[in-house]
Amino acid sequence: MDKPGIKVKKKLIFGLTLFEAIMVVLLGRIFYIQAFEADYYQKRAFEQQTRDRLIAPRRGDILDRNGNSLATTQSAAAISVIHAQVEDEEEVARQLSEILELDYDEVLEKAQKKVALNRIKSKVDTETAQRIEALGLKGVKVDEDIQRVYPYKTLASQVIGFVGKDNQGIIGLESKYEEELKGEQGKIMTQTDARGREIENGDNIRVEPVDGDSLVTSIDINIQQYAEQAIEKAVSYKQAKRGSIIVMNPQNGEIYAMASEPDFDLNKPFEISDESLKAVWDTLSDKEKNDALNQMWRNFNINDTYEPGSTFKVITSAAGLEEGVVKEEDTFNCGSGREIAGRLIKWWRSPRSHGTETFVEGVQNSCNPVFMDVAARLGSDTFYEYMLKFGFDKKTGIDLPGEAVGIMHKKEDIGPVELATMSFGQSFQITPMQLLRAISSVINGGRLITPHFGIEFVDRDGNVTKTIDYGEAPRSVSEQTSERMKPILESVVQVGSGNKAYIPGYRIGGKTATSEKLPRKSGKYIASFCAFAPAENPQVIALVLIDEPQGVYYGGQVAGPVMKELLDNILPYLGIEPEYNEEELKMDNVAPVTMPECTGKDVKSAKEELTALNLIPEVKGEGDTVKSQLPSAGENINQGSKIILYTE
Repeated sequence: MDKPGIKVKKKLIFGLTLFEAIMVVLLGRIFYIQAFEADYYQKRAFEQQTRDRLIAPRRGDILDRNGNSLATTQSAAAISVIHAQVEDEEEVARQLSEILELDYDEVLEKAQKKVALNRIKSKVDTETAQRIEALGLKGVKVDEDIQRVYPYKTLASQVIGFVGKDNQGIIGLESKYEEELKGEQGKIMTQTDARGREIENGDNIRVEPVDGDSLVTSIDINIQQYAEQAIEKAVSYKQAKRGSIIVMNPQNGEIYAMASEPDFDLNKPFEISDESLKAVWDTLSDKEKNDALNQMWRNFNINDTYEPGSTFKVITSAAGLEEGVVKEEDTFNCGSGREIAGRLIKWWRSPRSHGTETFVEGVQNSCNPVFMDVAARLGSDTFYEYMLKFGFDKKTGIDLPGEAVGIMHKKEDIGPVELATMSFGQSFQITPMQLLRAISSVINGGRLITPHFGIEFVDRDGNVTKTIDYGEAPRSVSEQTSERMKPILESVVQVGSGNKAYIPGYRIGGKTATSEKLPRKSGKYIASFCAFAPAENPQVIALVLIDEPQGVYYGGQVAGPVMKELLDNILPYLGIEPEYNEEELKMDNVAPVTMPECTGKDVKSAKEELTALNLIPEVKGEGDTVKSQLPSAGENINQGSKIILYTE
């Protein structure tokens, strides 16, 4: 046999060398995978051999300050289809579409789609889910889900907000505190074969979800209900475009109520509340529908700006006193206006005049010329500095998304005319929340507190997991100026333009406003009233706004009675007792009465009993028996107060 030639030998050597090199590379690769990528490939293998089905965590509740649930979570189910495990696609589609009231073709399309898992419907009630599970349909999975429920429906709708299909907060507190409320998803891992079919008697691994924490807010359901009833009635009576009320503790910024009218049902957030829009809804474009929904969800108190008008005179007054350019006894001559830089700036009483008046009387009369004079004494630079001190150039820091900021003149653009108009709340815009925060600082000793709803987070057992800190409050004016301002503003309600909010036995301070909307001469106004009590040591401050009231539109006459009704109800509820002077005790129907027990009585007899005590009963619900009442039995309340009887 011939020996192989040199060329053959070379080929053999080359082939063996190449083979050895390949083996070395393969062995090296195996070693590298084993040593450095084992975890990665184990994970990939595990993913190929299992199917994950997510378990929604229980979202934390949103609670009022007394522990009542404003938003809560109920158990529900999610219905899904795993295509690889379905034996009869048409039967699955027929059964699910019938029980879940869905379109057959859409369900069939999902059942036929070759994906690991396709969700058919979320938030299915447990009874319906049990019916589906009992059918034993191959490839149909019934998993745990949750459904967000808002027990009070429209209550504080723009504040609380709502969640979407994925249980993620969209607006309001639901959005702001998403991270704390949402929790962590769990999952069920099922063993499958290479085709994705579930292995019979295979291991199922369950990773439990982590519940979200509940948010305790400063909202008081009872005060919120009082506010909503008051503003709803006012908007309806005055045929206004909209209205709002904010009720807050001026000492710490805790918001007891924020009511907006119109509102919407949080359980049906995509159902328009405007009846005129609802009638033509199907004819609107998608953009028009989205615009209408966004407008309905909009919180005027923080999202929109407006010219505050005469309520801003509180700020001009405080700045003047702080800088020493005016004293309470200083006198002014009203005239019919002021000529500023060659321009005559009149006011609503022109050509009538208050004549000679003191500074305090100027505040009581809401006299524009007085405030123009005070601003002129301050000068544009100093006036602008106080705009900054009162925080009108920045957001208040309220814990709601989408807060707007004031629209101000640049410092260099403030001439004599701009300074004059700014002094009585025109030619710039701020949010209602900015105004309420600034006035709170005027009456609380000069502290510019942060308005807020969130107080703390608690777990399901009620243990505090986190307390929300809003930091130190900067100072706007001195305590001395604050003490001087309180009696001045009290006199506005006692004898001045805010007398419609006077309540015997209570020392109330405040300021009215009638703001003409842009463009001027449009005939559209915002009537407003900011008030606080008790005047000597304010525990509550409120702002009422009525946007575009029809007919009479003056702040004192339109918003004043709303403020009176509001305070008449919430002051006794807050435990602020009336203290009557001799003159007040001589008035008719002034002496306080003790709230009787109406719960358990029939509606007719309860109403008769309350009417006899000079109280005003209001029935909520269609039942014949009183289930609960507000205020509670035994509370001392003023005659003429509204009493709410709940029959449901």
